[in-house]
Amino acid sequence: MSKRIAVILSGCGHKDGSEITEAVSTLIALSETGASYEVFAPDTTLAVNDPMTSNPTGELRNVLTESARIARGQIRPLSALQVSEFDALALPGGFGAALNLCTWAREGAACSVNFEVDRVLNDFYQAEKPIGAICIAPALVARVLGKKGITVTIGNDRDTAAEIVKTGAVHENCAVDDFVSDREHRVVTTPAYMYGEAKPFEVFTGVRKAMRELVEMA
Repeated sequence: MSKRIAVILSGCGHKDGSEITEAVSTLIALSETGASYEVFAPDTTLAVNDPMTSNPTGELRNVLTESARIARGQIRPLSALQVSEFDALALPGGFGAALNLCTWAREGAACSVNFEVDRVLNDFYQAEKPIGAICIAPALVARVLGKKGITVTIGNDRDTAAEIVKTGAVHENCAVDDFVSDREHRVVTTPAYMYGEAKPFEVFTGVRKAMRELVEMA
């Protein structure tokens, strides 16, 4: 029986939502393993940033609706995600993971986390079902589960790694095309575009390896 993976998105676009290459790589890699997936996102509001300048545009959009652009409309609100229906959880990165799923972008390790995101991460952890996170999303996982002593990676960014350590999590440096697997705590992470000059194929390679590990754990 194929594994069922829940995927959480945070919008559409690397400056204020899910990084599209990472999100699509996740879906491709999961389907390649034979796993099925379902996409979720919070039904909340996001502040739009210009994708070229990073400057706020003053426009507001809905996280769920924006995420539906990537999911081809096949998406449900995060409030509907029940751990009993899935074997594992995956969170692609993009700045939206640090803006719309939590406030890491502004507050680092002291950030607050969206209520539903916190619930889902704790539910999967307590059910001993694996969690995969990409790019900056491992910092979010560390904020929620760091006190469990989980090991994650965001690549080799010293400042972000230092904030992750403040959560109680362990940070391990990792190349863009590789991943870190914490089998004890069932957490799989890969840096992706935390390496800003990474090539799309390098990002895909790391995501692909991480998703294969996630499905194997499941």
